[in-house]
Amino acid sequence: MGGDYGPNPIVEGTLEALKKQSFSALLVGDSAQLESKIPKAFKERIEIVHCTDVIQMDDAAANAIRRKESSIFVATELLKNGKADVLVSAGHSGATMSLATLRLGRIEGVSRPAIATVLPHIGGGEFLLLDAGANVDCTAEHLHNFAIMGYEYAKSVLGYPKPKVALLSIGEEECKGNDLTKGAYALLQNFPNFVGNIEGDDIFSSDIAVVVCDGFVGNIALKTSEGVADAITNFIKNFVKESVSGKIGALLMRKVFRKLKKRLDYAEYGGAPLLGVNGNVIIGHGKSNPKAIYNAIKQGIIAHEQQINHKIAQAFIKS
Repeated sequence: MGGDYGPNPIVEGTLEALKKQSFSALLVGDSAQLESKIPKAFKERIEIVHCTDVIQMDDAAANAIRRKESSIFVATELLKNGKADVLVSAGHSGATMSLATLRLGRIEGVSRPAIATVLPHIGGGEFLLLDAGANVDCTAEHLHNFAIMGYEYAKSVLGYPKPKVALLSIGEEECKGNDLTKGAYALLQNFPNFVGNIEGDDIFSSDIAVVVCDGFVGNIALKTSEGVADAITNFIKNFVKESVSGKIGALLMRKVFRKLKKRLDYAEYGGAPLLGVNGNVIIGHGKSNPKAIYNAIKQGIIAHEQQINHKIAQAFIKS
């Protein structure tokens, strides 16, 4: 209920997922708004869990724990009590993360949960960037935790047999970086498939499956990447408008532009898993469209089927 566009894209994305995936859905929110949006053909596979309170985007995340009738609180309780296997939310990300941490608890050994954003590689496939904003102040131990969780997720959900893990820094050499990255490097040296530091300009062009950083750096890197992608699109549009040759070129390149737009579209990746909590939680963008919701649900189903949280827990026991 708390996304930028209300329940419409959530319902539409859920219906699309039900056409292609084998699962049943719990829609948590105001039944008066939701009931009329469900076609008769899907009534048996969708249950509406009624509640009227909604955590809005401008509400403080800290208040979510007290608002027990809100849609995100109720949804989190369904996951906690085993009545749901996956929680997908396009609402207040801070509230979602806070409630997941407090109500579901952390996997044993995990010091901080992390948001793992899925991003495209230039050569095809995807990679994980984590943390993407859950923890702005981190220790070297936290980054070591992120590497463990990212490795397991990349292997189980993204399908990398032996995911390469790198630490985002200002230089490839071990001596480069600040105290945080140097400390994390020392802890990660014996970690399977750790390949060292990676610089920001290589994360999209390398074969690295997991890029580890603190949430402050990760969120800036993520939003800068989104801004650059938008800027390139606008540069191309302006060139086409100003140049006859550009217009001719645009006609010839239309198929290429469509492919580029698809690769850069956040909706293709659905949402960001919150790794480290005792439950499958996918945090979607506030402006998620039906395609994004469908892909977020699909991602959550894979995480559930692959028992990602059990694998993360086992990895921490071994570490």
